[in-house]
Parts: sequence; C-alpha cells; structure tokens
Amino acid sequence: MKLDRGWIWCMLLLSFLAVAAVAAQEEQLEVGVTDADEDMGLDEEELNVLMAAEEEEEEEEEEEMEATVMDEDHSDETATASGKADKAGMDANVSFQVTYKTPTPTGDVYFAETFDDGSLGRWQLSKTVKGDADDDIAKYDGKWAVEQLKENKVPGDQGLVLKSRAKHHAIAAMMDKPFVFQDEPLVLQYEVNFQDGIDCGGAYVKLLSDTGSLSLEQFQDRTPYTIMFGPDKCGEDYKLHFIFRHQNPLNKDFEEKHAKRPDVDLKKFYTDKKTHLYTLVLNPDNSYEMFIDQSSVSRGSLLRDVVPPVNPPKDIDDPNDSKPEDWDERAKIPDPEAVKPDDWDEDAPAKIEDPDALKPEGWLDDEPEFVPDPNAEKPEDWDEEMDGEWEAPQIPNPACETAPGCGEWKRPKINNPQYKGKWKAPLVDNPNYQGVWKPRKIDNPDYFEDLQPFRMAPFKALGLELWSMTSDIYFDNFIITSHKEVADRWASDSWGLKKLVASANEPGIFAQLMMAAEERPWLWVIYILTVGLPVGLTVLFCWPKKSDDEYVYKKVDLPKADIEEEEEDEEEEEEAAADEDDKEAEATEGAAAAATEEAEEEEEKDGADVGGDNPEGEEEEEEEEEEEEEDEDSKAPERTLEDEPKEGGDVTKESHKQAVRKRRVRKD
Repeated sequence: MKLDRGWIWCMLLLSFLAVAAVAAQEEQLEVGVTDADEDMGLDEEELNVLMAAEEEEEEEEEEEMEATVMDEDHSDETATASGKADKAGMDANVSFQVTYKTPTPTGDVYFAETFDDGSLGRWQLSKTVKGDADDDIAKYDGKWAVEQLKENKVPGDQGLVLKSRAKHHAIAAMMDKPFVFQDEPLVLQYEVNFQDGIDCGGAYVKLLSDTGSLSLEQFQDRTPYTIMFGPDKCGEDYKLHFIFRHQNPLNKDFEEKHAKRPDVDLKKFYTDKKTHLYTLVLNPDNSYEMFIDQSSVSRGSLLRDVVPPVNPPKDIDDPNDSKPEDWDERAKIPDPEAVKPDDWDEDAPAKIEDPDALKPEGWLDDEPEFVPDPNAEKPEDWDEEMDGEWEAPQIPNPACETAPGCGEWKRPKINNPQYKGKWKAPLVDNPNYQGVWKPRKIDNPDYFEDLQPFRMAPFKALGLELWSMTSDIYFDNFIITSHKEVADRWASDSWGLKKLVASANEPGIFAQLMMAAEERPWLWVIYILTVGLPVGLTVLFCWPKKSDDEYVYKKVDLPKADIEEEEEDEEEEEEAAADEDDKEAEATEGAAAAATEEAEEEEEKDGADVGGDNPEGEEEEEEEEEEEEEDEDSKAPERTLEDEPKEGGDVTKESHKQAVRKRRVRKD
C-alpha cells in the first residue's frame, strides 16, 4: 500500500519529538544528580546514603540517613505504626520524606546551633531598649519561637522563627570560645527562609566583639560588633550585607567598611519561600567570598573592594589653599579683533507676516469667535451685590463651524529670511588660559597603612538584632568554624535534606509556567507562539491529502448538447433566409400580375388556383422534407461520452454539414 507523503512527514516529526524528549529527560536527570552532588559537596558514598538508604556506617564519619519515596495515600492499612506516625507529621502534599538526625560538626568549631531540642537554652533575649527610637516602639519586645518549617518540613528539624511584625527583635548567644583573627580563616554559615516573603526587614547576624563588658541582656543596635553579614531588603532594594568595623590605628576609632554589592540578582532568594544557605569566608590574605546555596555571588579584597577604603589617601587637598583672583580658567574667549558686518541687522524680527497669504473665501469678519451661551441661566442664588453682574458663559460661535474662520483675519507668520539674531564675536583660543584650578596637595596628617585588615577585633557572641514588617522569618543551623570543609559537611547533613525535600515537592512544569506567567504577563505571548508554531507545522505537514482515487469524475454529454444548439441555430438562420427569398419572389409575382391584370383577366381566374397553389405546395414540400430529416435524426441512437469513440464528435459534425447542404440544394 502506498503511503501519503504527509503521513510520512508526520511519523518522522513525531519520532524526532519522542527521541528529543527522552534525551532531554535523561540529560535533566543526569544534570540534576550532578548539580545536587556539587552544590551539597557530597561524595559518591554520601549520595548513596541519602538516595539508597544504606544501613549504618562508621559513627565517626557519617550520620545515618534514609531516603524513601512515600505513598501519597495516607489511608494505606498495610503501613507500619512508625510509617503512620511519619506521615502524620508531613503535609498532605509532601510525597518525599527523609529520616532526619540532628547534625553534629565533624571538626573544630567555635559555634554550632540546630535548635532541634526545641528550646532556647543558650540564647538570651534582650531586655533593653533601642536608643534612637520612640518610647512606644523602643523596647525589644518582638517574639521568638522554635518551630518547624511551614512548607517542605523535615520531621525532627526545627529552627528559630521571628514571630512578630513591626517590632524590634534582639536575641544573642555566647560562643563556645572567642574567635581571634590570626592565621586561620573565618567561616560563618547559617540558613534563612522568608516563609511569608519579605516586605521590609533584614535577616542578618552580628558577631559581637569581645569587649570584656559584653552583656547579652543589654544587646541593642549600638552594641559593638566585629562583622555583620546576611540578607536585607526594603522596597525593591535587595542586599546581601558584609560589613566589618575597622579600627583606626592612630585614634583608635572604629569605622564601618561595606563590601561591594553582589553581581547577581538576589530577588529570587527573597520571594521563592525556600530555605537558602548563606556563607561568608574570610581569609588571612585579606580576601573574602560570599556564597548563597554554596554558589559564589561576590568576592574581593578587604584592601580594595570596600567603601570607604581601609587605608586613607597619602595626599589630600590643602584645605587652606584658594584660587587666585587673576586665575583664568577660560579655554576660549571672544575674538577681540572681530567686527560686526555692516549688513547685520540685530533688530530684524525672527518672524514676519507671509506676504503671499490670502484670506480664505467665506471668512466671517463680522462674526466673533465666541458668543454668550443662549441656553445659560443665571443661578437662583446669584447675588449681584456680592458676585457682580452675571454674564452668560462663552461658547464657540455656531456660525463659525461651517466657515473657514471668524473675526479679524491676520496673515500667518513665517521665518524671516533676513533674521540673524544678536551678533557675537567668534571664539578663539585664550592666550592667558591657565587650566582648571586645583588646590595643591599636602601630606595627609591622618594617613596610615594597615596591610592586615583581616586582623579585626575578636568576637565571642552571635546575635540577631532585627526590625521587620514581615513575620515568620526562619533561621537554622548556625555554624562558625575555620574550615570550609566542616561547614560544607554540616550543610550536607542539614540544608541538603531540606533541598531534597523541596525538590521532591516542587510543582510540575505546567504549574511553574503558570506561576511565572502570573508574575510576568508578557510570557503568555511566548507560550502561545511556542505551542501554536509546532501545532501549525504539524497540521501543515501531517494533514492527509486526498488521493486521485478518491475523486470521481462524472462524464456528461456536454459536447452533444453544444452540437444540438449549433444545429438549431443554423436551422433557424437557414429558415430565416428562405423566408426572405419567398417574400421577394411573391413581391415580384405580384408586380407582374398587376401589369398584366387587364389583359389576362380570364387567365388570371384560371391560373389563380395554379399560381396560388405553387408557393404553398413548395412550402409544404420543404416542411415535409425537414420533418423527414428530423425524424431520421431522432431515430438515430443517442450515445454518451462513455460509449462514443474519440472521433464521435467529428463524425456528428460532418453528418450535420451534409444534411445542411442537402437542404440548401433542395431549397435552391
């Protein structure tokens, strides 16, 4: 059976799409596993622990974790008692569950907090007030709680939650030991989740300086800190703060130094309601790097990439220096030798009346442009003594609607070809030009050079001092260490599980497209083009075409009908010519009969019958012959196009011509 080309194209297109979809799915799975491994810092053994749920391994190296895919049907009667308890702790829409165990640091740390015990035992709430705030809002009375996440919960995992909105919050905890900036890096890491989004507020932490008089109950905004790090947002300004306080070696004053802004768009980290991991790494070589979800977003040097700079300039402008009165900063001056031309008319107007303009026909000179409204009435409460004489409001003159214009006609204005404006001398180089004046440089009396800004003031506590217009900000898994590997392992045992659960509960691609289109309506145009173009091409190439066998050609006797019409037309023309000949013959016979009427009266009587019968007889004979020919034609068998040979039409035409010739001969 012979296939249509359209169906062949359709099969090829569908096969190509199927192969492309399978390849894309395999690549996505492979890339997803690779990205998860890289982002979480897991080796092959650890990934197997999370995904394949292996049995216990060495207690010193790894934690016991088991990842299983749970059935969404919570009414399964065959589930074990422990399985039912786990399901009860999960949201109805959670289909991926992990067995969580509180992570423990695998190396030397200065501070580690998971909040999994459900208490704030080591944390101290501030009991003071904010120094520069009104009395009614100055107190740090914002509420804190230890809770699980609202979405994508990990059973057994809890965090510190800021519960109040539009209030000041302050809470702090002492570290296991102070951190002294010497020869080891500083690694600060913690998790944040804006569970309800964020309107205006921060989620940054402060590393409180070891001043010897530090009291966590008196923790406030003016408490000395060494480093402030974390996200902050107000309006559409999304920030990731890294601020450190540097001490001036000359006067011992502290000054805040702000790192440059990250080079990436931070908006999604504030709006996607997911748990994100924030990491700061400071190295003894004065380099720093900031990470979000273990991806670098900013890096630089404490000596070059902070504002204001750590070291002041060596030279400064002399504040006592002033510009001399005769200092000429003009690079160009008017030419002193230039003279205004004699024909330069400075008084010539820029616009003049058009001399060629003509008043349009029908212009109503006597009609004003505006007339009082005849339908207006004076208000009843109009007081002429107070309001003055009442006048009807002016409206456009109705008589001017059909006319080119009303009132006094004035010529339109055009540019004056003689206008040159105010004459000015051309500019020439100033021979006395001395350049732009600048004050002289002098040595900076406050100059110093600190080549080790990394060696900051030691700190011994971690605190959160925040104001937020949004509640339910989630904090978890704080860690301060000197080893990035320890922080990465800590993240894999805590934040890594949250990421796996969130990925498993991620909405489908269709739901994500709809959510994106709600935020950006212009995406609907792209969606329509993306869907409509393939559908159109599919219909164009795959729609089946009708084969030649499906068409039925009906044969009709159109040629025969045309021949019969031609025969009838020719017969009518021949009959009309014959009638004209008969009329002429009768007229000739009548004239001859009139000339010999008197002489042949008797013969006319005898020949009246004969002379009168001849024409009638001839006509009767012709009619009989035509009837016989028509009878012969009617007796001939009718043939259809299907039965007649290709030469049938020519034979019919030839027989018709012969019959016509016979009739002409008979008539003659």
